[in-house]
This record gives sequence, structure tokens and C-alpha cells, in this order.
Amino acid sequence: MTFALHGLAVSSGIAIGRAHLVSHATLEVAHYQLRERDVPREVERFEHAVEAVKAELNALRKDSAAPGSPSEISAFVDIHALILEDPQLAEVPKDLIRERRCNAEWALVQQMEMLTAQFDEIDDTYLRERKHDVVQVVERVIKALMGKQRRLTRRAGADEHLIVVAHDLSPADTIQFKNLKIGGFVTDLGGATSHTAIVARSLAIPAVVGLHHARPLVQEDDLLIVDGARGVLIVDPDERVLQEYRLRKSELELERSKLKRLKSARAVTLDGVDVSLQANIELPQDMVQVKEVEAAGIGLFRTEYLFMNRDTLPSEDEQFEAYRTVAKAMAGKPVTIRTLDIGADKDAQALRGTERQAPNPALGLRAIRYCLAEPQIFLAQLRAMLRASQYGRVRILVPMLAHVNEIEQTLMMLWLAKEQLRTEKVKFDENVEVGGMIEIPAAALALTPFLKRLHFLSIGTNDLIQYTLAIDRTDEAVAHLYDPLHPAVLKLLAQTIQTANRAETPVAVCGEMAGDPLMTRLLIGMGLRQFSMHPSQILEVKHHVVMADAEQLALKVGRILRLEEPAKIREQVERL
Repeated sequence: MTFALHGLAVSSGIAIGRAHLVSHATLEVAHYQLRERDVPREVERFEHAVEAVKAELNALRKDSAAPGSPSEISAFVDIHALILEDPQLAEVPKDLIRERRCNAEWALVQQMEMLTAQFDEIDDTYLRERKHDVVQVVERVIKALMGKQRRLTRRAGADEHLIVVAHDLSPADTIQFKNLKIGGFVTDLGGATSHTAIVARSLAIPAVVGLHHARPLVQEDDLLIVDGARGVLIVDPDERVLQEYRLRKSELELERSKLKRLKSARAVTLDGVDVSLQANIELPQDMVQVKEVEAAGIGLFRTEYLFMNRDTLPSEDEQFEAYRTVAKAMAGKPVTIRTLDIGADKDAQALRGTERQAPNPALGLRAIRYCLAEPQIFLAQLRAMLRASQYGRVRILVPMLAHVNEIEQTLMMLWLAKEQLRTEKVKFDENVEVGGMIEIPAAALALTPFLKRLHFLSIGTNDLIQYTLAIDRTDEAVAHLYDPLHPAVLKLLAQTIQTANRAETPVAVCGEMAGDPLMTRLLIGMGLRQFSMHPSQILEVKHHVVMADAEQLALKVGRILRLEEPAKIREQVERL
């Protein structure tokens, strides 16, 4: 029987293939009593399962280190390894086995439920969401205890792609996707900003999450269609629907093939306006993808990823090596390195001794506020950036500026870092450029003092939208209200771009809007000439750039900015 389920579209594309069900082991756990003499053996069985999962995570970590693997996967594996080391999961279940004489699976699930209940009481959204990581680690251990296959394998004779169907799917598991004939995946849980959604996009695998009931309704080997653009899962489609989607899939693949021809083409509009398409990266390993699309530079190096998933702070030398590697690889192209942007939905274990529990982390001590409150950490990072500046065109970007005194304090810290390096006779670029991120409405509305003190600007649309609309973009309950085309957001964007252009100060957009092809012509019409995005998005955005006429778009966008109704704005943007 044909039926369709609707969820959240988190990774575009179309996949057609057979369902491969991933069991939700915690739902299958039985409870039984042990004889006293069997308790030591049960404890030993639990310990062997934990060791097996540790070995499995180590193998996944090695796989994730291979060239071309998304950096996000390695981070997720590290998180799961840390959770597995925690005595709350590694030791307490053994105490429960001894005290209650129960089987290891049951003891582990009881401990998991206690821990996840504690997570539900945490105010911080990011930390609260980490309960899913705990559940995923427990799933792996239970499958090891049950002797169930934990790694996906290609079924012999299968000539179609497999569609992974799960209640929830560990991001670490997705490392297997690139080595197997996996077409896509669907899960009952998850949101647009969940870890698995991020990994799916980085691997370019169609995915739909938040389906709620896919796992119990879909049967093994059911024929499935995953529409990653519309968020639809079609089960056992009839021949007419199947042919329609096969045609659409072929058209998409043809379009992607054509895009590769743009790799070395100039990003210039029909009326001769040059547009710089640069890449966002998290770690030096991301340079493989940057090179593949010949990005015009690094528009955003998110340095906080050097601080995450580790127990100790990265040293100045370690940071220097990371920045130098990227600067040398770009061979004279601009490399914009953002200072530590920690806080809100980004957590670093190595910094927990210096962080405080904020009532509202998104509005608290984060980004430049945190750096200025921790001058030794900030000074070490600035020194590392300056040292790397002699190996390429390094630029320093300061996040979350709202006050002029934050710029002045930052420039004073930079002066101090330069003085120290001069004293030590360490070479650096004396004229390194310093820019600021415009992601708080206050900065966008009072831009002139920023223009006087900074060499360039970069608009962080993710936070600008969040703060303008008072919406936590990581909260699924209000995520539907997160609207890049809200008239207030568009006016702030256009005003910032136009003011910077009049002052002849370079301005870029480095948030999600920069990589959204729907927004490309809109931003060009506003006067934007520099975009920064995930490397996988560059060629599609370039396609829209070379088909655009900047002069005509400026006139059309001027009319759009006078509209007040969101529905009419979206309709006009889609017509651009």
C-alpha cells in the first residue's frame, strides 16, 4: 500500500532505494533476574561490550580522519567517546547489576533513563539536546551486548541504494555512508539543526528527519523515495510516481554534473560585476573541499572548533600551526580567521572551568565578550593569528560586536600581542586587517563608528535573524518562526550593505543566507559582492551569480524592500 510521511527536509536531493531498518535497541531490552553466581560473569559481559564500543569508536575516528571526510563527524565521535568514559555510564550500571542481580541491558537502560531525565531539567538548550548523544551511546553498548550488527554492510546482490530508516541515528554511524551504497536516510527524531542533519548536508546525502512514525510503519526492503527538498518519504510508490521521481533524480544529477564545469569559471554577473565566493571552514582538514571548488578565499575560519571536544586548551603553537596550514594552502588568497566564538549553542569542555552558567546563554558572556573577560586565552589566540599572517593574507574577524568600546579593547589587545612579538623578534604582517561581525541589530543600526575603526565587515545572518526576531534557532518549538525574509531582517541587511558600500568598506555575508541559492540574487540586488558559505554550496551559488544582472536586480530588490507582507516578499524573491 502506497503512503507518504511528511517531516523536516534537512539535506536536499532525491534518493530511491530499499529500506534498511536500524533497530532501536533500547525498546527491545528484556528484564530478568540473575543467580548470585552469575553476577560476576554479567559484569564482565558488560565490560566487554563497553570495550567493544570503544574499539568501534576508535575505528570510526580513524575513518573520519581520512581526506574528504567532514570534520563534523570526528567531533561527534569524540563526544560519544567522552560520554562512554563517564563513570555514570561505565561504572554505575555494574553497581546496579550487583545490587539488583539484573541483566546488563536492563541496568544500562535504567541508568540512561535517570541521566536523560536530568538533562530534561537543564535550561541551556544545547546541553539539554546532548541527551540524544547519551541515548545513542547506550544504543551502541546494548547492541554489543545483544550481539547485533552495529555497522551497516552492503547486502550481496543489491543493485539499488539502501535507505537507512531509524528511530534516531547516531552521527558517528554516518561515517559509514561514504563507503557504502547508501542513498539517504530518514529518522523519527531530529531537527534541521541536529548533528545528523549537519552531517547529512556535509556528505550531500538526501535526508528527512522528524517523521515521528517512519520506523514502525516501514518494513525491511520496502521501496522508498526520499525527497530531501520537500521533506517527504514515499513508501511503496506506484509506477507513475516512481517514474516521475526517477526523471527528477536524473535531472538533478545532470544539473550537478553541469555545475562542475563552473569550477574554474569567474564568478561574474551578466553585466560584468565580479562576485567573490569564499568558503566557511571549521578545521584545516576542510581545505580538501575548498580546493575542489576553487573558492576565492576563506571567508570564515570558525576557530572555536579547535577548542571543542578536548579536555585541554589548544596551545598558542597548536593554534598557529592550524592557521598557518590554511594560510599557506590558500596561497595568497584571503583567509579570514574569526576569534573564539564560544557560548550559546557552542560548548567547549576545555573552557568549562572559565565559563559560568548563564540564565540565557545566547544573551550572555559569549564571543568577544568572553574573550575580553579572559585576556590570556584571547592574547594567545591573537599571537597565533599574527604569527600565521606572514604565511598568507590573514585577516582577523571579531564576532558579536555591539559596542564601540569592544572594538577599542580588541584593538588594544591586538597592539599588546604585536608588541610582545616584536620584543621576541617574531615576524608578522604589521598591516593585518581587522574586521567585525554584524550580527546584533544594535550594530547594524549604529554602523558608522564601526566603519571608522574596522577594515571590513561580515554579516552573520544566523544570529542577526535570531536576535532581530527573538527566536532561538536551535529550539524546534519556535524554529518555524525563523524567517530570513522577514521585512525587518531584510531592511537591516540592505541598510548594512548599502552603508558599508558608501563608505567603501568591504562587506560580506557569512551566514546560512550566503549559501542559499534562493537568496543569491536578492543579496546581489542589495549590493553584496562577497559571499562565504560551506564549500559544497559554492558551485550552485556561482551558477546563480553568472546568470544574474546586478543592475536589473538592484531595481527589483528596491521594490521588494518596500513590501511589508512576508508572503508577498517571498513570492517576489522567488521570481527574481
